[in-house]
This record gives sequence, structure tokens and C-alpha cells, in this order.
Amino acid sequence: MKPLLISFILCVHLFSCSQNKKIYNPQDNAKEKIDSIVIAAQKEHKYVLLQIGGNWCIWCQRFNKLTEENKDLKNIIDENYLVYHVNYSKENKNEEILTALDNPEQYGFPVFVILNEKGERIHTQQSDLLEHEGTSGYDINKVTKFLEEWSPKIIENKTLH
Repeated sequence: MKPLLISFILCVHLFSCSQNKKIYNPQDNAKEKIDSIVIAAQKEHKYVLLQIGGNWCIWCQRFNKLTEENKDLKNIIDENYLVYHVNYSKENKNEEILTALDNPEQYGFPVFVILNEKGERIHTQQSDLLEHEGTSGYDINKVTKFLEEWSPKIIENKTLH
């Protein structure tokens, strides 16, 4: 009986660990990473999408999973953005970065910040506005609209008119 119980507990633990993929790195120097991503985004004519949160955040995990597994969303992101996950946890709150971004953490986690090709913040998006009402997931249509509305092509088109 004991070996069976131990096997069951081990399986549950391994399953829960596999569901909580480490997408944030508390040891990162976020300023250096963002600076290098902005340079790469300039070369690729893309914007930078910062997802701010932590490995502890189930909604952060859900958003990341959705954008990795949904082909249409993944294509929108790949065509328009370079993504960086800015850590916010007890190990590293990245306070200097968040202050420079006008404290987006005030909206909860995850929170999304879009930087243009110059590294300037052009939009902060609350994630709760992207949720599918009455469920524990995101609304694909709302996420699609958010990503498309803040893409370089749309923003550049708006500034030309």
C-alpha cells in the first residue's frame, strides 16, 4: 500500500511541476535583457511585448500557454513582437524597471507592456480585461484584438494619418 501511495504522490508532484513551466527568471538582469531585445526588435521591425509576472502566477502561466499553443496567436506574436517575461517575485521585484514603466504592477499580474522600436512604452494592458467571462481562461478574440491593435503595422499606420 505504501509504495502505491508514494507512486501516486510522486506522479501528482511531477504533473503539477510540468504544468507550472518556469517562464520567468528571477536572476535575470531585466534592464540588460530589455535593452538587448529592443535592439533586436529595431533590426526586425517589431515591438517588444513585456509580460510582467512570476512563476507563482497561474494567470501568467495560462497566458503563456495560450500564446504558445494557439497557432493564430503565436503567428501574430512571431510576426510583430519579441517577448520578454519580466519577473516579479519575492526574489526579485524588478522595482527599477517597473518604476521606469510607470508601475504597471498596479493592475495586477500578469500585466503587459508594449514598447516601440525605440524602447518607449506605448501601451499597458491589464490582463483581466482579456479574460473570458465566467471561465478561468483568456478570451482568444480579446487577446487577438489586443495583439493586433498594438502591432507595429497598425500603430505606424495610425501615426501616418
